[in-house]
Amino acid sequence: MSVACCVPVVECVYCLGCVRWVWKKFLYTAGRESENWGLAIASEFEPVPRFCRYIMAVYVDDIRNPISTPPGGYGIDPDWVIVKKSHEDTQGKVSPYLIYVDHQNTDIVVAIRGLNMAKDSDFLVLLDDKLGQAEFDGGYVHNGLLKAAEWVWEAESQLLRELVERYPDYTLTFAGHSLGAGVVTLLTMLTVKNREKLGLLDRKRIRCFAIAPTRCVSLNLAVRYADIINSVVLQDDFLPRTTVALEHAFKSLICFPCLMCIMCLKDTFTMEEKMLKDPRRLYAPGRLYHIIVRKPFSSANIKPIVRTAIPVDGRFEHIVLSCNMTSDHGILRILKESQRTIDLMLERHQSTDSMNIPEQQRMERRDSLAKEHMEEHKAALQRAVALDVPQAYSPSAYGTFRNIEEGPDFGKPGESSLTISQKRRESWDELAGRLFLDR
Repeated sequence: MSVACCVPVVECVYCLGCVRWVWKKFLYTAGRESENWGLAIASEFEPVPRFCRYIMAVYVDDIRNPISTPPGGYGIDPDWVIVKKSHEDTQGKVSPYLIYVDHQNTDIVVAIRGLNMAKDSDFLVLLDDKLGQAEFDGGYVHNGLLKAAEWVWEAESQLLRELVERYPDYTLTFAGHSLGAGVVTLLTMLTVKNREKLGLLDRKRIRCFAIAPTRCVSLNLAVRYADIINSVVLQDDFLPRTTVALEHAFKSLICFPCLMCIMCLKDTFTMEEKMLKDPRRLYAPGRLYHIIVRKPFSSANIKPIVRTAIPVDGRFEHIVLSCNMTSDHGILRILKESQRTIDLMLERHQSTDSMNIPEQQRMERRDSLAKEHMEEHKAALQRAVALDVPQAYSPSAYGTFRNIEEGPDFGKPGESSLTISQKRRESWDELAGRLFLDR
């Protein structure tokens, strides 16, 4: 009888807790996450609209005669599309993609489109993940996206080798949106681990742009590969912030209060320190670029800005409840806002050019930016070690987690995190020295 009397009290306390959580969520704005980040400049953000166009070109059946085009077109010369594969070509193992040689920008581009709501195979890839299911390179990754990336690597690695050898001055860029962003993230990591299969491709020639990515890599990997992987998030986008397992998230869409209940419980009872020390928890990958285009609690556009950082804690941990949380995920919306942003940046840059700044000084600025990014990456690694992030130690000279001295079995799939954590940890001096050895 006494237990039954406590039930209404527990219900009231729980309801009050949920109301408090919802109220805090409505007061939480996207700008708070990146308010202490630095501002991106035009030269580092300039490729984003271009890669958005390439990704959108994957959606088109006939690139020579498209039914519709985004503002400014796709920016692609059909004669230099080397490979273009559909769902039928990939047998549902991965989203459609293309390989394009961009001679104008000296770039070899692998672009993968996002989730197709009409294709069950895409959902199977996205939902093929359980906490701690897939280990990779000493960390944890999304299982379904890893399988998709491995499929692309097996299918196209020989072609990519031929292209990078034919064009030795070109960069190799992987770009994707949403589901495709997760695939290109893991494809980039596979490429770095297997550079010998591309003729020992210099790490500096590899880069990745993950547009509106799903959370797909553990924190140690997210920070480790931040020198080559860039994630672009438009203001309130929900997907990079979705910490609930995607399988449960999609199932709960039929019952939105159920999803909110799960998120409330997780946010209330999970301490940030515990989250950081969970090696299986997945995050948005690499260096983060956050595009801010609206004032808080307003639909009116402002002059856009882009903030960037390699955060260790605070990597888009909280859902922003707003009417734009789903629309900010769309590739066309991201293209429009990123183009508006870069146009404004270039306008400011041109006004600076009118001051007749010497070319030598401009080159020094570019060198200074590269140095700042390197120092920021080093600081992020140091903070990860200081926060005792699991397995936050150095990759080998090839950019992987595997310590050459530990032998080829170190960090192999199936080895428990406890076994790996018992391996030798390096000092910070060794960490920094080994990581930046081949730059």
